[in-house]
Amino acid sequence: MPKIKKDKGKLRIIPLGGLSEIGKNLTVIEYENDIIAVDCGLAFPDEDMLGVDLVIPDVTYLEQNQDRLRGIFLTHGHEDHIGALPYVLRTINPPVYGTKLTVGIIKNKLEEHSLPWNPDLRVVSAGDTIRAGSLNVEFIRVNHSIADACALAIHTPLGTIVHTGDFKLDITPIQGEMMNLTRFGELGRKGVLMLMCESTNAERPGFTPSEKKVGKSLEYIFTTNPTKRIVISTFSSNVHRVQQIINISAQHGRKVAVTGRSMLNIVGAAVELGYMKVPKDVLIDIGDIKRYKPEQLTLVTTGSQGEPMSALYRMAYSEHSQVTLGRSDLVVLSSSAIPGNEKLVGRVINELSRNGVEVLHDASLAVHVSGHACQEELKLMQALTQPRYFMPIHGENRHLAANRELAREMGIPDKNIFLSEIGKVLEIDSKGARFAGTVPAGQVLVDGYGVGDVGNIVLRDRKHLSQDGLIVVVATVDEDSSLLLSGPDIVSRGFVYVRENEELMEEAKRVVQKSLERCLGKGKNLDRMHLKNTVRDDLSKFLFTKTGRKPMILPVIMNI
Repeated sequence: MPKIKKDKGKLRIIPLGGLSEIGKNLTVIEYENDIIAVDCGLAFPDEDMLGVDLVIPDVTYLEQNQDRLRGIFLTHGHEDHIGALPYVLRTINPPVYGTKLTVGIIKNKLEEHSLPWNPDLRVVSAGDTIRAGSLNVEFIRVNHSIADACALAIHTPLGTIVHTGDFKLDITPIQGEMMNLTRFGELGRKGVLMLMCESTNAERPGFTPSEKKVGKSLEYIFTTNPTKRIVISTFSSNVHRVQQIINISAQHGRKVAVTGRSMLNIVGAAVELGYMKVPKDVLIDIGDIKRYKPEQLTLVTTGSQGEPMSALYRMAYSEHSQVTLGRSDLVVLSSSAIPGNEKLVGRVINELSRNGVEVLHDASLAVHVSGHACQEELKLMQALTQPRYFMPIHGENRHLAANRELAREMGIPDKNIFLSEIGKVLEIDSKGARFAGTVPAGQVLVDGYGVGDVGNIVLRDRKHLSQDGLIVVVATVDEDSSLLLSGPDIVSRGFVYVRENEELMEEAKRVVQKSLERCLGKGKNLDRMHLKNTVRDDLSKFLFTKTGRKPMILPVIMNI
């Protein structure tokens, strides 16, 4: 077991996202006066986050310490690792380091956002080491479901931290080289202070299959469906998968059209930067597909997670402006459902099936392999690096716990395994490692252009409105003479259909009128808030007695 180097300083590891959840990955590593952040990702909202578009990490700690922040270091270009950057870079502007494809994707994303400054994006390559104050950050090549993915070796005065990012061991990658196992072994021989290892597939035994396995399945699909137009939905970031689809389509004499904004952006960046090679005259514009017979076409689309308004979703519900699906189409879902998206995916499959469209997915044919390491690969990473301390990252609680069990199997003592939480500080010094307090952390909700302006109270109100509806009470009073001048009028939205419940609405008006007259009868010095609260309370009790429901009641009392 490697010893901790003798140094008077303290090393602090602070996850701000990516623990007990899928996505929103962001980890702060701090040594004395120097701070770096690893990744800056987003997550998708839960079902109870009504109207929310995205969830990003709370970066208050980075904002408070931006004078010490030496850079944001990105492991790869997936949304759960880079998606929060356009929002985080509104308040801080450190250097952002990533490989060529990662930075290319970020540039495309940032074109859609207005920032108060020009972001400082810096391209690195696997094997490069960047100095960040007293920290040195080394990029190490790994395999993943997106090109140009790297793990990080963060060399500190107390020892080396290895942050795996997302990885798998692919002996036969579609493009590029196998992950740099040699370098991980070298670091292990020199001594690794801590391994921070991804946990997404920690419950799955064995090894993750190679991406080339998908190619064989796709080849079979194309060969056995020569008369159908083939529509393949996959993750837009998986350029290796898209490359295989293009190659197989070209071999079968098919043209390929790409649809979906994120797919167009990433394929455009990958082709421009040389990560994809497209045979001449194979790619066509989606607007030109009517010129070709179904058997001459392959469509590559977004929407593999059933996201509303994605290209595949619009096709399924006959809302796509250029593509109408029918019995002459075969839809292939070349992906697996992210936890929480199963219902959305099932809804799209059901709608496609209802319209007579044949659907193939991973349950019926091996048209997807994971980009994440399974148990044997995770154990291999531990065996190569031989860390003193171990922290599972990137996963829900069950994934983190499964990764902890693997560490125990590999002989790491329980006292050296740290299951952390968002905002919890792990402190390491020459005496050892321990948890030491917390920093501000949590989630920030993005709704439209608003970042952080939707919180628990707004979500509570939205939930209330969605469950019981809204009643608006409008009345005009003369506070000086204590008279009710007009109203009350009652407007119902999402509570009852007024035309079929006229008697209930009339009774409700009488209840409100009595409440107003009772308050006004008390004379001068009326408290407007007291007036509104009385109306709200009396009407709420009446409606609950009559209907068993508690709509949101909004009194609008005007004074003349």
